[in-house]
Amino acid sequence: MRFEAEQSGGGAALATTALAPTASLHGAMANTLGDLIDGIAALDRMEASLAAYKAELIDQARRWSEVTEQLLGGSDGGWNAEVRARRVIASELACALRIPERSAGSLIADSAALVDLPQTFGALSAGRISWRHARAIVDHARSLPSESWRAFETTVVPLAEILTVAKFDRRARTVRERLCPESIESRFTDAAAERSLTLEPARDGMAVLSAYLPAVVAHGIYNRITDLATAQQSPAEERTLTQLRADLFAELLLDGRLDSGGDRGIRPRVLVTVPVLTLLGVSDEPAMLEGYGPIDHDTAMRLAATAPSFTRLLTHPETGAVLSVGRDRYTVPADLRTWLRVRDGTCRFPGCSRAARICEIDHTKDWLHNGQTAHDNLAHLCPAHHRLKHQTRWTVAQSPGGVLKWTSPNGRAYATEPETRMQSA
Repeated sequence: MRFEAEQSGGGAALATTALAPTASLHGAMANTLGDLIDGIAALDRMEASLAAYKAELIDQARRWSEVTEQLLGGSDGGWNAEVRARRVIASELACALRIPERSAGSLIADSAALVDLPQTFGALSAGRISWRHARAIVDHARSLPSESWRAFETTVVPLAEILTVAKFDRRARTVRERLCPESIESRFTDAAAERSLTLEPARDGMAVLSAYLPAVVAHGIYNRITDLATAQQSPAEERTLTQLRADLFAELLLDGRLDSGGDRGIRPRVLVTVPVLTLLGVSDEPAMLEGYGPIDHDTAMRLAATAPSFTRLLTHPETGAVLSVGRDRYTVPADLRTWLRVRDGTCRFPGCSRAARICEIDHTKDWLHNGQTAHDNLAHLCPAHHRLKHQTRWTVAQSPGGVLKWTSPNGRAYATEPETRMQSA
């Protein structure tokens, strides 16, 4: 691997900016901030390149250990050469990096898989994706047959270059689903058998309670808790939304009710997108759970048939475009809100993953400046980014297909894609 260090030239630019007698204070500050951002971005790319180089060296060490133990032959305590090689390199790496041996083993496995994914390795080496993106690709690829890896990489690596890890993981999960030879029903049955509730002690009198559940159940629980917490927010409430979620979760599980009685009438709300041919029983194309990705056919059918807290969406069998949200026209505000929620998925500011269901709908072109209340002038923004848009020099324009093109105060351009491609009529 060839590793080249990048230099942003930030120091020279800072000096030039500081000495320019005719530059305005605003211009100098903008240029300075821009240079700093450029320097940070350059270091981020260098970190990614170093991560690729580190993975390559780790894999070489693994291969060296395997060859060495094969040459030594024999067995030690019942371990064959393969087992000895694995344990030797894991223990050596754990000591060298001061990490648990289990973590070292995971790092070795990730490095081996990464080297066998040339497009991913190349993108990481060039600094176009982060180590976290690369690990997500590796994790999904390992669950596929090796003959599917190339097709998987070709589709997901360009997505990893433009999306945050959280958003990328959801998109990659969908791509993996299409390439997986084993049906999602079979995999869901096996996975559901592993459902569990675990408790881990933490410091300072705290603990972590974790539940491994079917996605539709977990999302339903989380969404109900979020709705309950949001309903209790007020100027007088000092607790954050995260703290409220934790407190209400504990109240409901310990006592079966809220002290305030505020849980009445609040039910979980989840969006499930069902391909029309799947609903008719002539296709096994998976349904999509909002905020998660593909779910199994049986669960989708049950929800589509019986669950009043789930909104059913029909999609085109070939294009995947949404055909209906229960009405043929989007003239009623409630229908338009649902349409936008499906399209956006999350807050549409670059990098934000806050669910659209708890965001605000913003007029891209302000209402006061003749902006229309229409699908091509509306988008979800979380409260923080909604304020950012109106209180800073960030600007945004909406392009066809629901693409938002943001421009930073320093003139840098960023684009965000909608979660779901929608038909506008």
